[in-house]
Amino acid sequence: MKSFRKELHFHLPSRRGLVNITRQVQEAVTESGIQEGLVLVNAMNITASVFINDDESGLHHDYEVWLEKLAPEKPYDQYRHNGFEDNADAHLKRTVMGRETVVAVTKGKLDFGRWEQIFYFEFDGKRDKRVLIKIIGE
Repeated sequence: MKSFRKELHFHLPSRRGLVNITRQVQEAVTESGIQEGLVLVNAMNITASVFINDDESGLHHDYEVWLEKLAPEKPYDQYRHNGFEDNADAHLKRTVMGRETVVAVTKGKLDFGRWEQIFYFEFDGKRDKRVLIKIIGE
């Protein structure tokens, strides 16, 4: 069995943002040479998420509205965590959206359902962040 590791780097200019990273993950699978296996994709920061869903702008808007209702950014003083930083809401949003996703690799390709795509969702941007891609297989 082989393994392959690659990092993606992000520095979003806004506090929150959604990035489709499917192409970059597939490029890593191709680069790895692995034909059959699994790929783990995970956010390497506690205020960002990696997940799979549909790449549809209305749905992306709905995430933002729904998450803001669940864990509103302001007022900052509603959270005990907010002292040195004002990002408690980002931690909570990440918990809801998840840390990572795993996708099967079949014949050197990501083995998705019809509309599935991989996304990086930033909840506390304006700083350097990483995503780990770890592929195992043959």
